[in-house]
Formats: sequence, C-alpha cells, structure tokens
Amino acid sequence: MSLTQRYHDGHYGLPHQNGHTGNGLSSKLDGFMDKRELPMYKDKPYNYAGSQRNTPFFQRRRVVSGAILVIFGLAWWFGMFKSSVKPKSTKSPNTGKNWGSWLGSSEPQVDWECRREKVKEAFMVSWDGYEKYAWGYDEYHPLSKEGRQMDSKSKGMGWIIVDALDTLMIMNLTSRLSHAREWMSTSLDYDQNHEVNTFETTIRMLGGLLSAHYLSTQFPDMAPLADDDQGAPGEDLYLEKAADLADRLLGAFDSDSGVPYASVNLKTSKGKGSHADGGASSTAEAASLQLEFKYLAFLTGEKNYWDRAEKVIQVIDDNGVEDGLLPIFIYATTGTFRGENIRLGSRGDSYYEYLIKQYLQTSGEEPVYQELWNQSLAGVRKHLITYSEPHHFTVLGERDNGLTNKLSGKMDHLVCFMPGTIALGATGGLTVAEAKKAGRWGEKEEDGMSLAIELTKTCWGMYKVMATGLAPEITHFRLDDPPHMEEDGVLASKEMIDSPTASWRDDYIIKDNDNHNLQRPETVESLFYMWRITGDEKYREWGWEMFKSFVKYTAVDDGAGFTSLAHANEIPPILKDNMESFWLAETLKYFYLLFSPTDLLPLDSIVINTEAHIFPRFKLARGLKTGWERKPRDEQGRLITPSRSDVKEIPDEAPAPVSSEDFHYTINSKASGSIQTISVEETVQTALGADAAGQVPLTGDAASERKGEHGVHYKSRERVESSEP
Repeated sequence: MSLTQRYHDGHYGLPHQNGHTGNGLSSKLDGFMDKRELPMYKDKPYNYAGSQRNTPFFQRRRVVSGAILVIFGLAWWFGMFKSSVKPKSTKSPNTGKNWGSWLGSSEPQVDWECRREKVKEAFMVSWDGYEKYAWGYDEYHPLSKEGRQMDSKSKGMGWIIVDALDTLMIMNLTSRLSHAREWMSTSLDYDQNHEVNTFETTIRMLGGLLSAHYLSTQFPDMAPLADDDQGAPGEDLYLEKAADLADRLLGAFDSDSGVPYASVNLKTSKGKGSHADGGASSTAEAASLQLEFKYLAFLTGEKNYWDRAEKVIQVIDDNGVEDGLLPIFIYATTGTFRGENIRLGSRGDSYYEYLIKQYLQTSGEEPVYQELWNQSLAGVRKHLITYSEPHHFTVLGERDNGLTNKLSGKMDHLVCFMPGTIALGATGGLTVAEAKKAGRWGEKEEDGMSLAIELTKTCWGMYKVMATGLAPEITHFRLDDPPHMEEDGVLASKEMIDSPTASWRDDYIIKDNDNHNLQRPETVESLFYMWRITGDEKYREWGWEMFKSFVKYTAVDDGAGFTSLAHANEIPPILKDNMESFWLAETLKYFYLLFSPTDLLPLDSIVINTEAHIFPRFKLARGLKTGWERKPRDEQGRLITPSRSDVKEIPDEAPAPVSSEDFHYTINSKASGSIQTISVEETVQTALGADAAGQVPLTGDAASERKGEHGVHYKSRERVESSEP
C-alpha cells in the first residue's frame, strides 16, 4: 500500500469506473486513476539505462575512465555488447510480457522448488518494471508506467528500493542488489525538510536497512557482493544509513509522555501530531517501533534507542486497560487513550504482534512482554472471538464503543496476521513436534493452536469467496444476536465446499466499498508461520492458489509489474495502478519462504518485523535490560486503586499535606473497561477524605507511594465512530 494506505482505517471510496482487464495479463483500462488518490506529480521518472550487470564481475565494479577498454573488450568477448545497450540488462528471458503463460499448464507432480522459482520470477518482473520506469521514486504506477515521490519536497526516500533489499538477498538477486546499493551510496540522503510518518518510516526504511545489515553480515552467501565485505569501503553502508535515519526519527519521541508523535520532520527532527483524530497517534504505530530501535541499540551500544522505545510500552501499560485490549488512538501529549474503539485491524494490529515478538527478540529474557501478550490474547478470546452463522467460521471482531457494547462481525484483512502470531507465541518458533518433545506444550498451547488453525481457515475463505480469488480489504460476517462467544463453547467450522454456489459463502458479506485488493501480505504471512510450525502441507497449497490468482489478475502488460485492484470481486477486475512497496518486501517474500525448505531462516533463531524484515534474536548485554515494571493490577488488568483502609491515621506531627493533584493512580471504570473522564482530584478526595481545600495528608506506606509525574488528565472523550460505510 502507499504510505497513506498502510495505516489508513481501511475504507476507500471508489469512483465509478468502466475499465476492466482484457484478460488475465491484460491491463486495458479506461479511466483507471482513482480520483480519491493523491494527485499524480507531473515529474517524469528518470529512465535508467542499465549498465552491463550480467555477470558478478560487472556487478561489483564501477566503470572508471582507466578501465573503459578492458570492460568493452570483456563485453565483446562474452557476447554482451548487444545486450548492454538495452534499457534493462538484468531482465531474465522468462520474465517478458508472455510471462504467466505457465498458468494453464498442468503439473505432473508438486515441485515446490519450481513453484518457488515462479515467485522469484514474479519479483523480477515487478522489480524490473520499477527499475525501468520509476527508478529512485517512492511510488510506482505500473499501468501508466511512471513514478512519483511521496512528498513534492522529497529527493526520494528509497521507499521501494530499501524496503526490498532483504528480499533481493534472500532470492539471491545479486545484480539487482548491486544496482540498489549503488543508488543508496550516491543518491539516498535523509537530510530532507519534510514530514514523514514515524511508524511507516521505521518499519519499512529503518527495518529494511537493519535487515539488510543482518543478512549481509551473517549470511554472506546470499547475493554476495564485494562492496559489503569486511574491510570494504561500503562495509557499513546499511548500518550507517540506519543510524542516521534513526537519529532523525528520535525527535518524534520528544513528547510530554514519551509516546511518539505520528509524524516527524527528517531535517529538524521535530515531531508533529496527527493531522486527524484530534492529533492522537495510532496505538499500533506508537507501539510498533520497538523491534527496530532495540535491535539498533544492540548493534550500536546506544542505549538511548532502547530507552525511548520501551518507554512507550510502559506509558501504554500504565493506563491499566481491561484484559489487555487497547483503544486504537493514544495522545502523545498525555499518554492517555482517545475513545474506546478496540480492534486488531488497522491502528490496533501490530501492538499485539510486537508484544510476543519483543519477548522472542531478546531470547525470552524480558518476560514482561510474554505476560502482556498472554493477557491480551486471553482478552481477545474473551471479548472478540465469535462465530459466523450458520457455518461457524471463527471471527475476530471489533468493539467500536468499548468492551461492554456491541461486537461487530467486521474483520480487516490486516487481522489475518493474528493466526500466525498466535502459532508463533504457542511454540516460540519451534515446530509443534519440537515443542512437545521439549516439554513446552500443554492445554493452553493446544487451545491457542486450535484457534490459530480456525482463524487461518477464515482468512483463506476471504480469498475463496471472491471472484478473482483475491481477498477484499474488509470482510463482514453474519453473527447471531447476541453473538456466540468462545466462552459459550467453541464451535467447529464446516467444510468449505469448492463450489461457486456453496452455502458457506453466505457467511461472508463483502460490501462494495471494501472489495479492493491492495496486495496485502497478512494471510500468506500466517500461512508461512502455520506451515513452518505445524508442517501441514495444506497451507502451502492454499498459498499456491493465492499466488496464481495474483499472477492471473494483477500482472500488467509488457512486464511492467503487478498492480493493486480497485475491484476484486468481478472478472475482469478493475485495476488500481499502484504497486505497493510491501508487494516486494512482504507478500512475495512470504510466498518465497512458504515454498522454500524450512532450514532457510529457521523461525527459532529470528524475529520478523511487521514489514517482514528479518532480525536476529539476541541475549541482553551491554547494559541493555528491561527498564520498567508493571504497576499492580487486578485479574482484569485494571490498576489497583487506593482505598480508605490504605490510609493511616494522621499523627499530631504530620508531614506537610500532599495535594491530590500529586496522585499518580489511574482511575478505571468497571462499566466500560477503559479509562474514564472523571476528575482525579474529585475521586481521590472522596476516597481518602480530603479536607475542604483538597489536601490529603499521608504518612507511612501511603506517603511513600506519592508521585507527581503521572497526573491523569484525560482531556477528550470523543468517540471514534465505526469506519463501516
């Protein structure tokens, strides 16, 4: 998705369009531009003419004046002179405009290596189209064959290039990686006077650079280049760029609470609140920066990165929400939540993902994150898991107005990260068999895996129910009234009969505004985890069917790449003219790993960020440690508040009275399960018997608990309305 699409609430008003694809690989389209997108820039992309990059020798050397004759002679000797004047010398013969003709051929037997190669070819088609028509631009529009920067003031953030670095390495695409490094070393400069989204820039750019550093240093046989060899001038290119970018992003954390602002200016390092949502940050965005900054702290020894990142989780947890389920907006200024909208789709999702992954990143040495994950997962099962009617597909719904109000049967495609994450949390990355053998398997893990299996099936159904076989952005489900919850008894889903008239399809409701497909990775991400952890071949087969649908309906003519769909529930589909950076960074990477042997990047030795960038697990060292503890709370996760019995009698020689404004206790509501807009002063005064001036004298244990830095001021009770059309 584009920058705005990745963290958008998930609704795009689509204008009426009459253009359709002519056939599976055709992209004839009338009026394909979505008028509600940001306007196209008029700048035309620099059409890079590929140099002789067909052999490793040429990949690893820059042309210098003293070597012109030598290079010319070698090119002639190997018959390369003719190809060297083509616009793109890296293009493989089997990735031309007729690529995809293999879809109609039958397989005598399943060959996963061959299938993996098809994914690699799809990546090359995508990359080569971008390289030819939009090199250096942050966005690529394969139908119009042009690119643009995300900001008119930008020199280019490397949005597509940096995001795809580790995929290039994993797929061993050396020549293309060499070209990317050349661009980075000569053109990538983050000293740019414009705002960027803090979250997106962290997970894509910082994450991409750190992953490239990890893979290039620990897996030197992946797309080997002399440029990044130990002792070479470009040895630390990825890490140097990462540290420079991180230093600029740190300004986003300079809020009163420590929660990062939604945006930050890269030149001034000054954070800025959201332009919408009352200035609040997305909870998922604020709480999905930790893997990146903590890994950078481990690499550089700069503890400041670590401290800033973990402070966010402390502030969030100090709110004391019920059952570990958070509203989707939080104020950077106060560290308190806005509204009561609770969901694991857009703006909520990766907070939960990063809880268990932080625990795994530091090799289990920070148990507080496992505790937070377990509490949140239990809350999900208690409040959000329900079943569709009448076929009982497991649904992870939403509570738009708090935990005590109506459960909605709406599921963003983004929610489909959850089954894979549940499986990961159950085994820590081991297979089920390995976890059982190690004595790390019990009823809780069994129940968690059963839930993961059913949710994966529900997400797979989102693809099967669509005409193109490609999931919509949002799916709604038919629920009982009141809905049947998991605590009412687990319901087993019925079989998905492979028929266009099968009755199970009626459980799925696809609204007109929701049927676009943005090349999202979440379902194939979960298929990858489920395959690795369970060993069940069906997840690979489901992935293969999904991949073929992408090839059949989203490939663009002339080998220009792949595009999102504006309407995915009719054939031919309506095209959207945008190739998302995460198509290269996530979706195709997960397909490739799904079809690869399980010893490629074993799950129990790595952790993968929310943009599919690969980091290692490591042990706490060099002064890095968990720098905070959770406040006492009850079984529902709400903070324990003081009562009158906690206050001792005041002696004659009492210390100076303490104003109730100094109390740091968070006040929670049993009615709504979230922080309420009630006066702290009034509540504390009532509970503790303050005098007429509002003074509460304390002694002993109660006096020692007073703190002044966490006054609770919840300034807004604006409700976040449901995003349903």
